[in-house]
Amino acid sequence: MKADTSHEQRFIAEIDAFTFLDRDLREILGRLDDWLAHLKVDLDVHRLVYAAFNESSAPARQAEAINSDLRLAVSMWSYQWACLEAARTLADAFDDKAVLLVFGKFNAGKSSLCNFLAERFAAQGKAVRSFHLDSGSIVETSERFGEGVTETTARLQGVVLGDKLVLLDTPGLHSVTPENALLARRFTDSADGVLWLTSSASPGQVQELEELTRELNRAKPLLPVITRSDLYEEDEIDGELVKHLSNKTAQNRAQQERDVTARAEEKVRTMGLSVAQLKAPVSISVHMAREQGMTQAAMEQAGFERLYAALLTIAEPALAYKRRKPAETLLHHLEENVLSTLRNQKLPLVELKASLQSSLDRLERQQEQMISAVWRTVLQTLPDLLEEHAVTRDGEAICDSLSRSVNSALFSAKQAYLSDCEFVQDEVPAQIDLKQDVGFDNLVIEVGGAPKVMGVDYFRLYAELEKQIRIQLFRLVEAAIDTCRASITGLIEAAARMDAILRTHEKKLADLKAELRLEAT
Repeated sequence: MKADTSHEQRFIAEIDAFTFLDRDLREILGRLDDWLAHLKVDLDVHRLVYAAFNESSAPARQAEAINSDLRLAVSMWSYQWACLEAARTLADAFDDKAVLLVFGKFNAGKSSLCNFLAERFAAQGKAVRSFHLDSGSIVETSERFGEGVTETTARLQGVVLGDKLVLLDTPGLHSVTPENALLARRFTDSADGVLWLTSSASPGQVQELEELTRELNRAKPLLPVITRSDLYEEDEIDGELVKHLSNKTAQNRAQQERDVTARAEEKVRTMGLSVAQLKAPVSISVHMAREQGMTQAAMEQAGFERLYAALLTIAEPALAYKRRKPAETLLHHLEENVLSTLRNQKLPLVELKASLQSSLDRLERQQEQMISAVWRTVLQTLPDLLEEHAVTRDGEAICDSLSRSVNSALFSAKQAYLSDCEFVQDEVPAQIDLKQDVGFDNLVIEVGGAPKVMGVDYFRLYAELEKQIRIQLFRLVEAAIDTCRASITGLIEAAARMDAILRTHEKKLADLKAELRLEAT
């Protein structure tokens, strides 16, 4: 090619020379599908089981919230994948062309740039065809894109430049209408590369950079373009001051480009991405290129020669992305819809495990409190029971009453201290028994040298009953604590298994992602 060939001519010539090579993605697509299938099975098999807890307890509510969120998410995954069908269909329609998404905040000059590039391709003798999407179908049109200071794009529209390049013009990012903003995001998967447009009036706003990092995370080439790089100047004509637009100075443009680069790099670092993914911004003015007749000098002064040179640098990465795009589209769904679900459950799982561990740590203190509470309740009934049955000396009746008293007091203590746990109904209740040689003794004194029964002696009987109460109490409280401890430990282990499953699947998807993108490194 001639030495004096412009970057515009070189860019158009290279576009014409694009060769679209297929990449066999069947294996990686199958493994991504398998990843999702195995994840669904693991989430079902290892869902949190909390039957050992009362349904109204905090652990049961926390566990059910996690299970419920995951069930809802799994049910949504198919719908979310179906929502990408329009983007996949559009990508298939242009499988023999490189597709660049013109992306940015409304009023960033997207339509103006698309119209300008269409004019330049036409000026070089290339066919130009405009289209828009209507209910998912591509409708060709002879209309130019609307340009204005208000939000003019209410639908996805595009232009085919030559035989091998498509520009998609989206409704504005952070649009004044939520529907338009959603439409812009829906079709990012159709593109092989992105031109991120940001106005010179407020370049590189933080909210725009967040969308920029989203596209960088998708590993598709992205070129930032600072538009409307012109300013009003005043000249004196016939004694009057007249305002007119002129190109910003090279120094001014360079400063804005450095500023956008610095803030973009800072944002990319906070997102854990490599700044090497960022392309250097290019500052342009469509207005000035047109105003000055679109000569080669005018194009250069308006920044377009630098833009074409920059576009050449993303051509090969865009083709590489196109070769793996079907797998990338599925990967984006798995990362942004499926994996996000798993990540959203990490904090609830941490909170559940922390709450359960606190409950476990309290058990020893609760055991002492339960023993003390039941002991006080039961022991204060013992003197009256002894008096009540002193005449009949019915030790068995006293044991039965004490057994019922222990069981009743223990039930109340469980409600007070272990209300989260569910206890089985066939637990062995308290059963107070006396040794055969222990019962009511006679209180005997000697009167006139002869023994005389003066009443009932409770000392040995009281001591034995007190001992039996203590034995039963310690046994039953320890059993209740063990039951509750097992319930808590079981749910902690289940939460840990769930967490490990989520981490394992996250790691496996990261490995598949790295393998898919190996050729891009």
